[in-house]
Amino acid sequence: MSGDLLLEAERLRLRRFTPDDVDNLVELDGDPEVMRFLTGGEPTPRETVRDEHLPRILARYDHAPDLGRWAAEEWATGEFLGWFALDPSDDGTEAELGYRLRRAAWGRGLATEGSRALLRHAFETVGVGRVWAETMAVNVRSRAVMERVGLRYVRTFHLHFDDPIPGTEHGEVEYELLRSEWRPFAPGTR
Repeated sequence: MSGDLLLEAERLRLRRFTPDDVDNLVELDGDPEVMRFLTGGEPTPRETVRDEHLPRILARYDHAPDLGRWAAEEWATGEFLGWFALDPSDDGTEAELGYRLRRAAWGRGLATEGSRALLRHAFETVGVGRVWAETMAVNVRSRAVMERVGLRYVRTFHLHFDDPIPGTEHGEVEYELLRSEWRPFAPGTR
């Protein structure tokens, strides 16, 4: 891909993050509902976004240019909606699918649309052998997206947290899709 654009879907454009995205990420991570299953609703401090999270995102582009985290914008308006990720494994043969969208983008099929576009990218362009995703077992909306895009449930597991958030006692779930099992979706399907 040339420039900062990774791909376009029906209603989304995924592009590389830039240092100018600090405010977008602070706003996204400042919404208690967006952060509910990540931090129990606690916002990510601006300094953490600016000095840790965003530099780590930007540095990954040098190591795996076709993988990483991508700013999601509404295709028609250019409005920042959140991000999608294909975070590479250490050896680059697998990628972890992820997404975090502003509440205004919820319930519109955008998480499904962006995830399907990234699965196509992962298997057809990058050539990874496996895409996987994790979430809290109680995060039923995220689990529904994983299932809609073709990932299948693998396991429930329990991690120890010093400061657990509500729902932690039910564990984390892992879903996956192998390249050999992947079938492209017809354009425009949600």
